[in-house]
Amino acid sequence: MLFRPTVEAELDRLLGCVVDESISWAHPERLLSFLESGNYRHAWIWVAEENGEIMARAVWWGSPDAGRPLALDCLYVHPSVDDPVGLAADLLAHAHAAYDDKPAYHVFVSNGWRDDPKTAAAIAWRRTAAGRAGLTEELERLRYEWTAETEVPKPSGRLEFRGEDDDEVFVEAFRRVAVGTLDHHTREALLTMDPVAQAREDVAGYRSMPGDRSWWRLAYLGDGELAGVALPSANSGGPVVGYLGVVPEHRGRGYVDDLLGEITRSHAERGVQRIVADTDAGNVSMARAFERAGYRNFAIRLVLSPLPSHT
Repeated sequence: MLFRPTVEAELDRLLGCVVDESISWAHPERLLSFLESGNYRHAWIWVAEENGEIMARAVWWGSPDAGRPLALDCLYVHPSVDDPVGLAADLLAHAHAAYDDKPAYHVFVSNGWRDDPKTAAAIAWRRTAAGRAGLTEELERLRYEWTAETEVPKPSGRLEFRGEDDDEVFVEAFRRVAVGTLDHHTREALLTMDPVAQAREDVAGYRSMPGDRSWWRLAYLGDGELAGVALPSANSGGPVVGYLGVVPEHRGRGYVDDLLGEITRSHAERGVQRIVADTDAGNVSMARAFERAGYRNFAIRLVLSPLPSHT
């Protein structure tokens, strides 16, 4: 078995790898579109090949200007393979060695996927293979959407929203919001990072997204005290909620609804037809805020990642 990245000349062969299970995958339209945009690259598409035939394929996703992939997007094994777990794990391990990194695997499934035997089985072998390759931590995130047919939340008038050109002001706001956060990613990062460095990394991440920087807002109380942050944004799939958070001293007063409402109005005023957002399944308060604002939970994102280095 030969494990290697692919080259442009074999695109037709890559398009022939078909996942017929009810999970997200790099289907031909997505593969072609993301290769064109630079979110996929042939150096980030690895195959396991035997006697000239592709027996497994793994596709990683990344930003067009990134030097390495950020996430595993698709894992396929040919139906004739007796041990799909073993082959997929070997393929991931070879790619991880080349990347000197283990990007998390993001797989999207429908709600209630555990009750669908076929989908549960599709996730089971991929989870086991990813685990053997070092992706042993699992996080479940709820995917929400707001559509233009839904009423736009009205402003309560409790907060004043202002733009701010200085990224460092947002860095300080992010640092304050991160204290006591329920967001899994932020909590894990703060176990090994300085809070200011972690906030600066998050701000840089949002700066790199396709969303317009001028959309970002800080939320203030009537006396000028900071209440929170609201960042409408966008990714390669379209408009997203981006980031929002209330500073610790003002939590418990429903300001999360004001922040989410501001983000939703910001997008809606530009004629957006659909806004997407994710939150951790364990972040019940955020999930309820989405539902109050008219967002619908339409899918699940499973994230399989390496254990944090502090463990």
